[in-house]
Amino acid sequence: MATEIERKFLVMGEYKHLAHSRLHLTQGYIASGKRTVRVRLSDDRAWLTIKGKSTDDGLSRIEWEKEISQSEARELLPLVDGALIDKYRYLVEFEGHTFEVDEFLGENAGLVIAEVELSAVDEHFERPEWLGREVTGERRFYNSHLRAHPYSEWSTEERQ
Repeated sequence: MATEIERKFLVMGEYKHLAHSRLHLTQGYIASGKRTVRVRLSDDRAWLTIKGKSTDDGLSRIEWEKEISQSEARELLPLVDGALIDKYRYLVEFEGHTFEVDEFLGENAGLVIAEVELSAVDEHFERPEWLGREVTGERRFYNSHLRAHPYSEWSTEERQ
């Protein structure tokens, strides 16, 4: 199994013109808690992902992912607990790293988060000027949390 190491940031500037691709993603959680089981559909692919509990700082966790057919993913959707997450994902290359920028739709519209995957917890990376405050480890920004507590229901203080 692989270990996922990533850092998350709010996005506070323009990034779309830098993106080399955009995907429409719909995902739901069959289980969440200490472990999450997620089904995700993109424009032409689908995956089943199991993630372990995050470290206390939120930087890493064990992740297992398998590509499945879109029809298999649709068969799993009735097992999803809570609302689906709907978003556009833009891929932006910057100084040797790929930033995945998620622009949320529906009840989470207005929230834009960038993630960068790293090969080590202490790996250095350059921050693009459009990155805002780091939210790594802040559980309210996790997709599994957003399905039950959508951004549209957050107070002004929670959005800070």
